Amino acid sequence: MYDDAIVYIVDDEPTALEAVAALVGVMGLTSKTYRSAEDFLAAYDGHRPGCLVTDVRMLGMSGIELQERLAREGITLSVIVLTAYPDTQTTVRAIKGGAVTLLEKPCRDQELWDAIRAALTHDVEQSRREERLREIRRRLETLTPAETQVLERIVQGDSNKAMARRLDVSVRTIEVRRQRIFHKLASESVAELVRMYLEAHPDDVLPEMFGLAKSAGTR
Repeated sequence: MYDDAIVYIVDDEPTALEAVAALVGVMGLTSKTYRSAEDFLAAYDGHRPGCLVTDVRMLGMSGIELQERLAREGITLSVIVLTAYPDTQTTVRAIKGGAVTLLEKPCRDQELWDAIRAALTHDVEQSRREERLREIRRRLETLTPAETQVLERIVQGDSNKAMARRLDVSVRTIEVRRQRIFHKLASESVAELVRMYLEAHPDDVLPEMFGLAKSAGTR
């Protein structure tokens, strides 16, 4: 799982940088080291799987600021935050920002080892989810506007007759569009169609779906 993984280490203290890199080497993993967040940002090429181990207090951009910068740019690389000055505010900010964990320096080798393994596992799973989402969106883009309308009604639970009335077309037209949708999305069931659509449009669809479910439950 971790054959191609890279552990990126960012710390402006040479001793700490070398210590983490040595541990990563003992784990049989590849590491790349940087003396500043800015150096890492300039060099990072999007390689996955991987994880970032960063100190909080550094000259220039802090580790927390680096984490937040990655989030703003849509980079979901797993992050482990290290700090010699732990406090509640820093911990909350790091975890809310998506850090896998925050460890107090100096930490035990086993503790950091476990954190790196967890971060890499998380990154592998995240990469797979992102690849699946890209593929779903690619398939959805192959639908015509008319087919997309039918898919949206399928997601809302409309019958073929209800769709035909709403879209002012024949039931046969709806059936043909449904067949094309199943073929283009490589889906074998309505449940799978709905799941794919919700993955691609969670913010647009989920509130309405919950509303429908609530109404149905009160009838």
